[in-house]
Amino acid sequence: MSAEATNEGAPGRRRGRARLDLRRLGRAALAGPASRGRLPDAIDHVAKVHRSHHPGADLDILRRAYLLAESSHRGQKRKSGEPYITHPLAVTLILAELGAETTTLTASLLHDTVEDTEVTLDQVREQFGEEVGFLVDGVTKLEKVDYGAAAEPETFRKMLVATGNDVRVMSIKLADRLHNMRTLGVMRPEKQVRIAKVTRDVLIPLAERLGVQALKTELEDLVFAILHPEEYARTRELVLAHPTGTAPLHATAERVRAVLHEADIAAEVLVRPRHFVSVHRVRLKRGEPTGSDLGRLLVLVAEDADCYAVLGELHTCLTPFVSEFKDFIAVPKFNLYQSLHTAVAGPGGEPAQVLIRTHQMHKVAEAGVIALGNPYAAPETPDAADGERVDPTRPGWLSRLLEWQRATPDPDTFWTSLRDELAQDREITVFRADGGTIGLPAGSSCVDAAYAQHGDGAHSCIGARVNGRLATLGTVLRDGDTLQLLMARDTTSGPSPNWLEHARTPAARIAIGRWLSAHQGDRAPDPVAPPAPADRRPCPPPRELAPPVRRPLVVTAEGRDLAAASVRLAGCCTPVPPDEVTGFAVRGRAMTVHRSQCSAVGRMVTSGRQPVEVRWSCPEGGGRDYRVTLFAESFSRPHLLADLTEAIAAEGAAVVSAAVEPPHEQRVRHTYTLQLSDASQLPDLMRAMRRVPGVYEVARAGRTVAGAPS
Repeated sequence: MSAEATNEGAPGRRRGRARLDLRRLGRAALAGPASRGRLPDAIDHVAKVHRSHHPGADLDILRRAYLLAESSHRGQKRKSGEPYITHPLAVTLILAELGAETTTLTASLLHDTVEDTEVTLDQVREQFGEEVGFLVDGVTKLEKVDYGAAAEPETFRKMLVATGNDVRVMSIKLADRLHNMRTLGVMRPEKQVRIAKVTRDVLIPLAERLGVQALKTELEDLVFAILHPEEYARTRELVLAHPTGTAPLHATAERVRAVLHEADIAAEVLVRPRHFVSVHRVRLKRGEPTGSDLGRLLVLVAEDADCYAVLGELHTCLTPFVSEFKDFIAVPKFNLYQSLHTAVAGPGGEPAQVLIRTHQMHKVAEAGVIALGNPYAAPETPDAADGERVDPTRPGWLSRLLEWQRATPDPDTFWTSLRDELAQDREITVFRADGGTIGLPAGSSCVDAAYAQHGDGAHSCIGARVNGRLATLGTVLRDGDTLQLLMARDTTSGPSPNWLEHARTPAARIAIGRWLSAHQGDRAPDPVAPPAPADRRPCPPPRELAPPVRRPLVVTAEGRDLAAASVRLAGCCTPVPPDEVTGFAVRGRAMTVHRSQCSAVGRMVTSGRQPVEVRWSCPEGGGRDYRVTLFAESFSRPHLLADLTEAIAAEGAAVVSAAVEPPHEQRVRHTYTLQLSDASQLPDLMRAMRRVPGVYEVARAGRTVAGAPS
């Protein structure tokens, strides 16, 4: 082995092994099938790798699948000149190394037969069963459309449709693309670039979301080399020419082993070289990388509790960089990834990144959903059978994609939305107030969270509480926020057009757009212009109103009864029994009466006006007509005005006038002047208004405001 191959690290070793395996498979394929009943030499290596993950696997179905694939592809050549059978063999070996179960490997061997040979899907089903037939059919559908720019939307729509039923279809497609990318050098440069861009924009993000890091990282390096050859060459030379390589990490690894041995914690400590794209990102972020930047330490233990024990020892015995700590065990990533991340100081004080996980976590981190096997198999443990079985190959983000792809008939809109969804390079976790979590792209708002949690049911969302505080639906959520969505009981309500300004996820934007398109003809009236009652003309905004003719007031001043006095109830606070009231003399014997808590009272006293003692002759206010002004603050939503006026009418109050201010940040302020036959109705009326969905505050006019005299 050359010095260059020795120093190139994990990516180079993987590609070197792949070339050796491919040559071995090619020679075995040229040798022809084995004698009856014996495992053919061409799949002997595949079988050994498969048995290392699944010791009891039935190899006979693999033997039969290989024989059918070899005979049907016989005489076909790849562009490189190699027998075509080397391609399905190489794809199957990639999946076997990731721990795929037998059914997936069987379908992988046969994945091109229905498309490129005379073998029919019915033959596959008859010989290998419905499940294998379904997987082969799913992969076949993805191969029927060229990867040209015009065909991309429909190609990946079909991909998602097939994936929706069984994500193993996508696993085979990703392995297929990886082998094609490894051998892309035989293509014309322009075709290499085109395929590399599609891989970058769609397949690499899909691999990330399926958790298949082993495929994702190699695909990234292959795409990097094609689309950015100069940067790739510079990064490769930097790694190969680094004077100490990952030596500082090996020294830190020895210290970690000693610490864990002293603590009697059984652990495997490995140095994991970074792949080229990862090194390139480090260089862009931190400048020229050091030896510690060229890799990371991986600590593997047996149990979850051991992970935290390792973390405690490292933070106690070595110098930790606390800002680098992340707990993806307690809160796994959206793609099933679990691990503890931290960093400790190496011999030279440089931070060494450390990943701590169990062996099972590591298997899932590398192979993602491929490591989880057949989602339709019976649970392996009695405990798993007791609860509802959750399909691990249908992560939440994939379910969202499937929902909106079915709702988006236009391929171009679908393609744009798909690329937007997959372009999100970071997700946040939002905790629901009722338990559970919601995974969203960074920068998502409460609108996005509503559609992620409720689907089309989010149309009736009217507000939110973020970390216990009222927030508008446009509020941008942060990682770790606690969210409570406020839903209207009236499920006929729907989103307003300005929701689109706050929706970042395709699921939310498409659902909102679909609802608005379907309801263009029956949109609710503009909330800033409330509809007039059917039996009267529009009322003017609230103003100072004349009181009822019968005044239940006794006015006294300097010991004299002034009950013959002309009294006006102040329009700024509209007092009603049993409010405490204060009067102020105006011209002549006229009197204006305010609630004692009205901010105007403090201002007039401060200015030197003399208050007059006033009391109600009928403190409970029974049998009289009174007017009162109320403010209602709410989240903006269709039909809110109608719901509020209905609640007011149900309490026996009449609307004298109403005004609605223009919405601000999705909040609306309503002002109602109401006529009550009995002032004792007021508390019940205010409670009824607060119960209207979307209303979060109802208050009397004249309440004390900040900075006003008390």
